Formats: sequence, structure tokens, C-alpha cells
Amino acid sequence: MQPEHVIAFNITLLAAMASPGPALVVAIRTVLSAGGRAGMAIGCGLGITAAGWTLAALVGLDAVFRLIPWSYMLVKIVGGLYLSYLAYGIWKAAPQPVAEAVIPVGHAFRSGLLVNLSNPKSVLFAAAVLVAIFPPDMDIAHKLAIVGNHLGIELAFYAMLAATMSRKSVRTRYFAMKLYLDRFAAAVLQVLAINILFTLW
Repeated sequence: MQPEHVIAFNITLLAAMASPGPALVVAIRTVLSAGGRAGMAIGCGLGITAAGWTLAALVGLDAVFRLIPWSYMLVKIVGGLYLSYLAYGIWKAAPQPVAEAVIPVGHAFRSGLLVNLSNPKSVLFAAAVLVAIFPPDMDIAHKLAIVGNHLGIELAFYAMLAATMSRKSVRTRYFAMKLYLDRFAAAVLQVLAINILFTLW
């Protein structure tokens, strides 16, 4: 494993994290509604699970999914339904005039874990990226280094997101447009849930 391999992996990872998806949508909404502390907690949950998917790809979970397609489909169904449940809750609560949500740090952390666990495509994405970038004969130390690097990138990304989006001016604008922004977030999550439930390999 060479430094250029790690650089290529990190660039790909950041591009994927910045693209619209369940993790980004939920993280942004959590920071805006409940502040930076809850936002960082959900980011930790998201990051740990994402790094866990990379570890799973490194030890061959993607091969298990391909050998036993029903296990992959089961995880997809449960994950899609969970995202749909989140979307429904956000849509239903959108009209409520909340000055500031209170989300316990533990609850936010668990939500982050569950959101990224709900998308088994993450392990297939990680496997494809790892195969394309890294040499196939890496030892366990290098594999653990990749997982640690992934976790560090995830935590840094969500820390920056929490610091930026939790500014008072940004959150004030969010509260003024809460109905529309929450409905938009719910719609995006629902579309992503449908995509998970109905797309194949």
C-alpha cells in the first residue's frame, strides 16, 4: 500500500460522502434542528458504521452477499423500511413550530449507527473502491490502517459539518423555513428508501 493509494481512496470517499444520501440528509437535519453536539454524535454513529462496512468489505462480506443473495435482500428490505419510517416521522413533525429540538447525544449516536446500517450497498461500494485502488495482497495491519483512515475522514467531515451548520445564523434560517426544509428532507429520504427497496445489484 502506497501513499497514493490512500490519497485516491480519501478523494473517492469524500466525494461519496458529499453526494446526497441518507447519511448526509440526516446529519444536516440533526445539526440544524438540535445543534452541533447532537450533529457530532450522529456523525460519530454514521462514521463508525461506514468504517465498519469498509472492514466488512476487506474481510469479504460482499462475497457472502453475492453467494447468499437472500441475505443481501433481507438487509435491503429492513434498511429501506427503516429509512421510510424516518421519512414519515420527519414529514409528520414538519408543521410543528419547534424553537429548538432536544436530541440526546446517545439517541443521535444510535440513529447514526442505524442509518448507515440500513444501506447494505455501502459494503459493495467499499469493496469496489478497495479492489480498484488497493493491491490485493495487503496484510492485516494495512487493512486495519485503511479502516482507521476511513473512520478519521468520516469524523473530520462530520465535525466540520456540525461546526458550519450549527451557526446561529444558519439555524435561524432553518427554523424560519422548517416546514419546507423538513418536507424536502423527508421526500429525499423516501426516494432513497424506495431506491434501496427496488433496485437490484
